[in-house]
Amino acid sequence: MSMPRNLALAVIACACESTQVPPSLLAACVADTHGQASPAYHGGMTRIGWSSQEPGLTPQAISAGFGPLWSTAEFDGAVASNALFRGRAYASPIFADDVTMHDGGLFDGAQVSPIFVATSNGFVYAVNAFEAPCASRSIPAGEILWRTQIVTPAIVPTLDGGVALGTLSTPVLDLHANPPILYVTAMDAQNGAFTWKAFALDASRGTVLPGWPVVLDRPSVTAANVNGPAYFDDDARIVSQRAALALGPDGDRLYVGFGGYFDGAVGWMVAIDTQAPKIAASFSGAPDTLLDAQGNLAKHPNAGMWAPSGPAIDSQGHVYMTTGNSDPSWETRPGAWGNSLLRFTKDLVLDRTYTPFNFCQLDEGDVDVGGSSAVLLPNLASLPTSTPNLIAFGGKQGVAYLLDAAHIAGDLGQRPACSTSWDDASRDGSLLPPTPSPNYCNVAPHAACVSPVPSQECVPGPVLAFGPAGDIAALDHAKMRTTPAFFRRDDGTALLYFSGATKASLCSVDVVPPSLVRMRIAADAAGPAYLVRDAADTEMRFVNPGSPVVSSHGGADPVVWILDENALRTASLLDPATPHPVLYAVDGETMKVLYRSGQADLDVGGKYGTPLVAHGTVFVVTDRVQAFGLR
Repeated sequence: MSMPRNLALAVIACACESTQVPPSLLAACVADTHGQASPAYHGGMTRIGWSSQEPGLTPQAISAGFGPLWSTAEFDGAVASNALFRGRAYASPIFADDVTMHDGGLFDGAQVSPIFVATSNGFVYAVNAFEAPCASRSIPAGEILWRTQIVTPAIVPTLDGGVALGTLSTPVLDLHANPPILYVTAMDAQNGAFTWKAFALDASRGTVLPGWPVVLDRPSVTAANVNGPAYFDDDARIVSQRAALALGPDGDRLYVGFGGYFDGAVGWMVAIDTQAPKIAASFSGAPDTLLDAQGNLAKHPNAGMWAPSGPAIDSQGHVYMTTGNSDPSWETRPGAWGNSLLRFTKDLVLDRTYTPFNFCQLDEGDVDVGGSSAVLLPNLASLPTSTPNLIAFGGKQGVAYLLDAAHIAGDLGQRPACSTSWDDASRDGSLLPPTPSPNYCNVAPHAACVSPVPSQECVPGPVLAFGPAGDIAALDHAKMRTTPAFFRRDDGTALLYFSGATKASLCSVDVVPPSLVRMRIAADAAGPAYLVRDAADTEMRFVNPGSPVVSSHGGADPVVWILDENALRTASLLDPATPHPVLYAVDGETMKVLYRSGQADLDVGGKYGTPLVAHGTVFVVTDRVQAFGLR
C-alpha cells in the first residue's frame, strides 16, 4: 500500500512544474491534523505513555475493522566493513503536528505532521504522518520529507548478530525552539575510531545545527564526572547508548544514558548544555576505573543506565534513572549504585536514592532493575492517599515498584546493607501492600531453578507482575524490560499497565500467559498508596515485548498497544529465520485481544520498540514506517 518515493515526487513535481513550489500554493499546504505531539519516548518527559485524545479508537471500532493503512519504502542501506546493511529502527518514533518545513526545496513552507525516526545504520528521517492538502496537489501520508545520514556506521559484534550501528536510542524533540530541534545520538566510525556523538538537527530541514555534534569520548565524559574516578570506554562498540534521550524543562540540558553490551562497561548519565554545546556534567554508576590489582583493564558491570525508555524528568528539572546490576563484591562500596533508582539535580548532583531489599541477589543474577525506567505519575490528589505524587517502574525480575516521590529516603553515600532472605521484603523502602504475599516468605535455602516451598510466615513486599517468583531473570529468562503505561478512568481510578513475559517455570525461557498485567493504585483510609494486581490477560504469550502505550477517549475506552519483538533477547536480527514482530491492541477493561497483526505485516525488528498513536492512527517502525488504522 506504499507509494514509491519517485512516483510521489513525480506527482508533486508535475503539479508544481518545478521543485520550487510557489509561495501562494505553500500557504494553502496545511495538514488537517493539529494540536497533538509525542516528542519523546512514551509520549513525553514523565514517560506516562497515555494518549487521551483518541475518541475514534474504541474497542468496538477496532474489533469491527483495523489493519495496515500505508507503508514507506524500506529504509536506506549503508555500508560497513564492505557489506551493505539495511536500516532498522531500534528507536521508537516521535511526532508533532504543526511543523513548518524550511528545506528550501520541494516542501519549503508546508505545514505538516512529521514522524521522526533514527535508524541503526546512521540515517534520520522526517516522514509525513497525515496527508497535507494544498491548492493544487497534496503531500501524501508516508512521504519522506527529509533524510539525513549523520554518521558512518560500524558493526557491533555483540549487538543482535553483528548489526551495523548508527543510532540505538530514541531521539527527543524540542518543540519550544523555533524551528523545532531534534536531538539524536549516533555511533560514528569515521577515521578508524568508534565514537558516540550527540547531534542537534533543525527538524524543519534535517540539517545539523552549528556547534554540533558534541563528542562523547573518554576525556570529555570523565572530566565532568561527579562520582569518579571512572572509566568511559573509548570504543563505542563497548558502550551502549540505548536509553532514550530526555530534555530538561527549560530545554537547556540534554540527558544521555549509557550502559555496556553484555555487562562490559560502567553506566553513565551525561548532561549536555544545549545552549553552548558541550558536556555540562556526568555521573558514573560507580567510581570504577575497571582496573584489576595489577592495573590491567578488567571490564565488569556497574550500574548501567540503559533502559530503552531513558530518564524521566519532572517539572522542577529533577532527573530520575534506574540502573542495572553491579559487581556483587561492591555491595557496600561508597558511590556504587547498581540496581537502584537515582534522582539527580539538573547538573547530576545525586539527591535521592532507592535500592530494593534484595539488590545483592539481583546483582549476582544479572537481574536489572534498570531494564525499566521510572514513570512520574500525575498528581493523584483525588484519591484518598497521603502519597499523591508517585513513581512506578519494574525490572527484569518481573516485579512492579511504587515509590512516594516526596519521600525517597535512601542514603546518598552508598546502598543499604543487603538482605539475605525473601522475608526481608517487608523492609523494602518502596510502598508495599498492607497484606502479606506468598512470594515473600521465610523459607529454607533452595537449589537454583527449584521453586521454594513457602511457609505460612509471609510478609508484604513489592508486587509480582510476571512470574514465577525468584531471582533468575538474566538474558532470555528476563520477565520485564519495559516501562508501564498510566491510565485514569473518569471515576478517578488510577491504573498502570505492565507488559512482560511470564515464564513456564523458574529456569524456563518458554512463555505462558499473562503477558499484560493491570495494576490499580489503592490506598486505605488516606494512608500511603500501594499497588494491587487488578487484572491480567489470559491468551497472549509475549516473547520480548516493548513498553505498552494507552489510547483512550479521556477516561473511557482504554486500548493498550504493545509491539512484541516475537523473538528472544539473544536472537539475531540478521538471521532470515528470526520471527517477525507482532502489534497487539488489547481492551484495557476486559484485557481481551482486539487486534493482532499478521506475520507478514511487519518486518524483523522492533526490539523494545513502542508504537506511536496519533489522530486515530497507530505507527510502528522496524525497517520502515508503517501506519495502522480503522478500515
